[in-house]
Amino acid sequence: MRVTDDRYAGEMEKFDLAMRMIRHEARTGTIRACTGFTEDRVRKLVASYCRDTGRPPLRRRRGKSPRQVAPFVSSAERQAETTRLATLYVYCRAARVTGEGQITGGDAASQVEIAQRVCQAYELYQLLESRPTLSFEWAWNLYHALLVTGELYFAWCAGCDAPYVQDRYALDYEHCPACELREQQGRRATGSP
Repeated sequence: MRVTDDRYAGEMEKFDLAMRMIRHEARTGTIRACTGFTEDRVRKLVASYCRDTGRPPLRRRRGKSPRQVAPFVSSAERQAETTRLATLYVYCRAARVTGEGQITGGDAASQVEIAQRVCQAYELYQLLESRPTLSFEWAWNLYHALLVTGELYFAWCAGCDAPYVQDRYALDYEHCPACELREQQGRRATGSP
C-alpha cells in the first residue's frame, strides 16, 4: 500500500456518501452539510453519475430543507412511524437515549460517519415500513430535531411503558401511538365520540 492511498480514503468516503444521499433525493444543502462538498461539485456528481443510467430520473428537490416538527406528531399513525425511525437511529448508533429520554449523539467520530448511519437507518426504515411516508429530507429533519434543537424527545407511555417521540412544546397525554390507536378503535366500536 502506498502512503498516498490513505490520503484519498476520506475523499472516497465523502464521494460514496454523496452518491448515497443523491439516490435518496437529498437536497444539495443537506449533502453539502454532510460532506463538505460545494454546490457545484454536488451538481457535477448528479450530472456525471446519475444521468442516462437506465433508471427512472432522480428528482432534485429545490429550496430549503424542512424544519417543522409538528408533522411528526400530527396523528397517531405519523407519530408511530416517526418513533420507529427514531428507534432505528438508536439501533444504527447514530443516536443514544439517556434514562430521561434525552437523545444524544452516537459514537460517530465525524459528520460523514453520522450521515452514513442516518442513511443506514433510513434505508432500514424504507425496508420495514409497508408504505413509508417520510422522505430522506424529513428523516434528516427528524434527526436534527431530536439531537440538535431538542424539539423532539422520547417520552414513555403511562399505559404500556413504551417509548414514543413527543414534541417538547406540545401537551403530552402520556399515551404512545399504539395505545392511542387502540383507544380510537375502542371508541369507534362502541360508538363513543
